[in-house]
Amino acid sequence: MTRSPSSRTPVALALAALALSAAPALAQELRVQCYSDGNECEVTGEIAKRFEAANAGAKIVIDKVPYKAVVEQLPVQLAAGEGPDIARVTDLGGLNKYYLDLTPHLSAARQKFWSDNFASTLPWFRAGAADKGIYGLMSQLTVTGAFVNKTLFDQAKVPMPGDKATWDDWMAAADKVAKATKVPFAMAMDRSGHRFAPLAVAYGAKIFDANGMPVVDAGYQTAVKKFVDWHKAGLMPKEVWGGVGGSQYRDAFEEFANGRVVVYYSGSWQLKRMDTQVTKAFEWAVAPAPCGPAACTAMPGGAAFVGLKRTKQPALVAKFLDYLAEDANYRELMAKTENIPASLSVAKAGVTYNVSPLAKTALNAFVADVPKIAGPNYALQGYRFNRAVFLPTAQRLGQAVAGEMSADDALKRLASDIDEQVKAASK
Repeated sequence: MTRSPSSRTPVALALAALALSAAPALAQELRVQCYSDGNECEVTGEIAKRFEAANAGAKIVIDKVPYKAVVEQLPVQLAAGEGPDIARVTDLGGLNKYYLDLTPHLSAARQKFWSDNFASTLPWFRAGAADKGIYGLMSQLTVTGAFVNKTLFDQAKVPMPGDKATWDDWMAAADKVAKATKVPFAMAMDRSGHRFAPLAVAYGAKIFDANGMPVVDAGYQTAVKKFVDWHKAGLMPKEVWGGVGGSQYRDAFEEFANGRVVVYYSGSWQLKRMDTQVTKAFEWAVAPAPCGPAACTAMPGGAAFVGLKRTKQPALVAKFLDYLAEDANYRELMAKTENIPASLSVAKAGVTYNVSPLAKTALNAFVADVPKIAGPNYALQGYRFNRAVFLPTAQRLGQAVAGEMSADDALKRLASDIDEQVKAASK
């Protein structure tokens, strides 16, 4: 029996998109592998249509894939010499060896434009201090943060903690709200080492030792034990971190959207989903970065479009990414996707967002947290092998949350994993 396209499973569709993105490009065709938190792929496609109109014979194909495909399958493709011409990635430095340097294909004036406007993020793509290449364009600059179900706080008549409130303050307040409103859990956090990092740094984690190597220090240990204890106490849903194996990513958006948690720690990339799926259900807000004894900090990050060495058309790749970087196009990308601009010129001129009052207030809250980001968080995001920290953290904490090992054992395994993975990645 022949299945209709509409009857294909999400897995089948994802595999089909991956196959297409790995296929050889036609003479003037670029394939762009794109995952989306909201509508990033669709908006990029709209801008690509104008590029095609301005460049006779050029064809930009946007292949939308799940985030898991970018994290797990794209590196395998690239290692085999396959893959798309351009990909939207989050492992900015870790995939550097596969990137196309756009510099030879950009005029001196355009090189200066990139250097002037994206100075803070260009190093995230590079192999080290000696690397001066231009490899990719931030499609979103992100900031982690806590989304709060304000309606539940109002119903429980519990005041929301303010500036300088600690993680413990937020957990205590959210627990009061959960008990008063019969909500199952106080707080949830995306299953991600990246998301855990602000908690660790808030409690004193330095992330790196004096030699610049990742270290599971006393601050990191304190945060891990606190996090595991919160789950043991039933304050956080075990199924988010303990319900999947390995280093697999899982967000907790649905738990928040369905009213199962009072506070959800995720980040600015969720704004589009919040505005379109949650605003009509209840009032929500973004809390200031929670504090610990060492810092009140968020975690920077983001996704970027990068050119890949395996392309047969490096000049066209550079031309398209440079087109996306132009102020008017980049401003449109930020406005329609409700993301924070990484371009200094666009940020200075401002972006007009067509969003609800809730989303606009939330966006401003994320922007206000940018100056608070602690040094170790910036260093970790820019670290070439940050996945060697992020992925084992998700795996070992997940095992501790699930009860498969103690927090102390998880910490021992985590330290060993990070050391081994950094050594392997450095070869």
